[in-house]
Amino acid sequence: MLQISIITVTYNSAATLRDTIESVLAQTYKEIEYIVVDGDSKDGTVDIIREYEPKFEGRMRWVSEKDRGLYDAMNKGIRMATGDVVGIINSDDFYHRTDVIAQVAAAFSSNDVEAVYGDIRFVNPDNLDKTVRYYSSKNFSVGRFRYGFMPAHPSFFTYRHFFDKFGYYKTDYKIAADYELLIRFLYVQRLKSMYLPLDFMKMRTGGASTASVKSNILLNKEIVRACRENGIWTCVPLLMLKYIVKVFELIFTRNE
Repeated sequence: MLQISIITVTYNSAATLRDTIESVLAQTYKEIEYIVVDGDSKDGTVDIIREYEPKFEGRMRWVSEKDRGLYDAMNKGIRMATGDVVGIINSDDFYHRTDVIAQVAAAFSSNDVEAVYGDIRFVNPDNLDKTVRYYSSKNFSVGRFRYGFMPAHPSFFTYRHFFDKFGYYKTDYKIAADYELLIRFLYVQRLKSMYLPLDFMKMRTGGASTASVKSNILLNKEIVRACRENGIWTCVPLLMLKYIVKVFELIFTRNE
C-alpha cells in the first residue's frame, strides 16, 4: 500500500498546531508518516509535539532545531520522509474532512499520475466555519503560470523521488519558492497531474496590513523571477490580472 508522508513546519505554533495534528490523526487512510520540523520554538510547540507523538504509534518523526527559514525546513522534512508520496500541511491549517488522504492515495493508484492537487478554503481565524475565500485549482493549466496562477500549493502531493531528481525548494526565495517549484515540476518537467474536485483543507487568513502589501510586492517580483528562470515570459503588470480573479472569488464566496 502506498505510504504518504505529510510534513508540517512549525515555529511558535502552539495556538493552532493541535488542530493540524488532530486533523492528520483523523484521516481514514492509515499508511501515513507524519513529520514535524520545528524551528526551535519557545512557546510550548514542542510540548504539544511530544504529547501527540505516542498517538501516531511509531508513524511520527520530528526535530526541533534552528533552520534557515520556511523553505529550508520544508526541504529538511522532505529529506526526513520515507514515504512514497509527500505533501505539506502548514501549522495553522487543518484537514476538515477525514477522507482527504484516502482520495489522494486513490488518485496515485493510477500508474500514470505523478502529482495531485485540489482546492483549499480560507476561513476566518475567529470563526473556522466562516469561509472568506474559496481557492479552486479546477481551471489551472501550465499556461496560467505567466499570469500569477498556480494550483493550491498546500493541496499538492507528488512522489518523493522527484525532489531528488528535479530539486528541492530554493531557499534564496523569501516567499515564492513554492511557486517556483510548481513551475519546475509541472511546466518544465511536465509531471502528469490530476485535479481532485474537493477542498483539501481550511486555512486561517491573516488581516490586511502594510506588511501584507509589502509581501505582495515581493511575491510578484519573485513570481517574475521564477517564471523567467524556467523559460516563461511574464511581467508585474501581467500578474495584476490575478487580483481581478481574487475579487470574484471573494464575491462568489460571500454570495454562497
